[in-house]
Amino acid sequence: MPMILYGLCGEDPSVHFSPHVWKAIMALRHKGLDYEFHPVPFTEIPKLEGGFSPTVPLLRDGDTLVRDSFDIALYLEKSYPEAPSLFGGEGGQAMARFVEGFSQTVIHPAITRIAVADIHNLLAPTDRVYFRKTREARLSQTLEELASNRFTEAAEFPRKLEPIRHTLKFQPWLGGDGPLFVDYILFGAFQWARVTASVDILKADDPVRTWFERCLDLHGGIGRSVRAAA
Repeated sequence: MPMILYGLCGEDPSVHFSPHVWKAIMALRHKGLDYEFHPVPFTEIPKLEGGFSPTVPLLRDGDTLVRDSFDIALYLEKSYPEAPSLFGGEGGQAMARFVEGFSQTVIHPAITRIAVADIHNLLAPTDRVYFRKTREARLSQTLEELASNRFTEAAEFPRKLEPIRHTLKFQPWLGGDGPLFVDYILFGAFQWARVTASVDILKADDPVRTWFERCLDLHGGIGRSVRAAA
């Protein structure tokens, strides 16, 4: 029986955009594991699996439930050791923790400020009410105020990527000779922006964009299965 991965979607269930869910998708594909993807809107997440988790991704593997993208990766690594490694050892796991911190403290806040109003517009009416209330409270600005600054935020975004560019000078993937979970962490963030943002955050000649395009082609091109924002 295949695993079930629950992931966030917009009003169109084919448009799933959560950066954390994309990490889990890429981890499952990397391991070559069979799974079913169940798209879920924001306001339905608390009802999943008896209220097991307030957030997605949420993975069911038989009788086991796992939440949080990093915990899912650790679970897959431990439970399916015969499949390709997501970390390449303890050093790779430690590096992934560091990059996760960089992504969530530097990259995610920037993409949020750029794309938050666009995300709102992808949602069903009930979810739009929830999303506006929670995000405006969290960000201390209206969605319209945030949207008015998105071009300025997007113009400043490339300078935040210098640590990634530096790494890619020495190796084709953040994980070294091949992609690892550390690549999927940052891929999830850029995929989030690709699917939601009305502003392009990566310049055509940026090495990070070249790397991202290669990530989109991984695992049968699963990253390209969801259309980019118009």
